[in-house]
Amino acid sequence: MKEYELTVLIHPDLEGDIETPLTKIRGIITSAGGEIVSEDNWGKKKLAYRIKKEDFAVYVYFDIKLPANAPLKISSTFNITDEILRYLLVKVDEKDRKVQAEAKLNASKTDADEEE
Repeated sequence: MKEYELTVLIHPDLEGDIETPLTKIRGIITSAGGEIVSEDNWGKKKLAYRIKKEDFAVYVYFDIKLPANAPLKISSTFNITDEILRYLLVKVDEKDRKVQAEAKLNASKTDADEEE
């Protein structure tokens, strides 16, 4: 299974009961054979431009693992799901992730050295 990052923009009217659309999204991912590694709700934010006559959306970020045929299934389902204004599903670049981890480690070492 390959690692992916999924960012979903959920309709702002559903902010009060956000768990219902999130349960639906989780179900779509797991029914396609995927596994959710982590989930982060970024909250309601203003959009850079209107999407489906909306100025705001609830942003939710997922780290997921999917088998080879799952991204197509998930995309097909998300395209017809009313709760989702927009989504972005991208494959994780392992080299980039290692570089970011090393940079973060070096930054924490530098901060620790400055404190001493």
